[in-house]
Amino acid sequence: MREEFQADLTEVSRLLVTMAESVRAALRKATIALLTADLQAAEAVIQRDADVDAVYQQVETKVADMIARQAPVAIDLRRAITALHISADLERMGDLAEHVAKTAARRHPSPAVPAELRPVFKGMAEVADHMAEKITNVLADSDAGLAAELEKDDDAMDDLERRLFKIMLAEDWPYGAETAIDGALLGRFYERYADHAVNIGEHTIYLVTGESAADQA
Repeated sequence: MREEFQADLTEVSRLLVTMAESVRAALRKATIALLTADLQAAEAVIQRDADVDAVYQQVETKVADMIARQAPVAIDLRRAITALHISADLERMGDLAEHVAKTAARRHPSPAVPAELRPVFKGMAEVADHMAEKITNVLADSDAGLAAELEKDDDAMDDLERRLFKIMLAEDWPYGAETAIDGALLGRFYERYADHAVNIGEHTIYLVTGESAADQA
């Protein structure tokens, strides 16, 4: 039974890495759609979000079956429950990438963001991509040290969001309320994407050490 449980955990870990790779690719493509008014890229992200949802359901089903059949305790139960939390964060990251893509598609054929905001969103996308790459490695290796870096990485995203609002709230903002609302929502999508990456880091730290990030602070 123990060998079967370990095999199931290995499969769940593989599925989580697959999800992490998928949500990273989704936001990269959604950003291309956002900055270049690429409708095809936006539609591809929207269509493929169902694939992330399907893997999420696989993880949920697998973990529920593991718990029902094997009644794990201690570290094994912690690993199973942590996998559920991580998969939920990854699924939400996929949804946020889809939101970016839907905004790009709704504004097509015009760009969804004006030229003044594109450097900020390019920066946000680079930070998000760096964090998404890091969580893929964290999940593949259960690397608590790498996971701990994600909170600091998120500071860069917060700085960019503040820069975004500074531009949009300036007295000489020429694009009106509708464009500002779109910009604020888009900024929120990237910021929340990064927050979910931080959550995954914290779950990994707890899994590896048995302590929350707050306990280690």
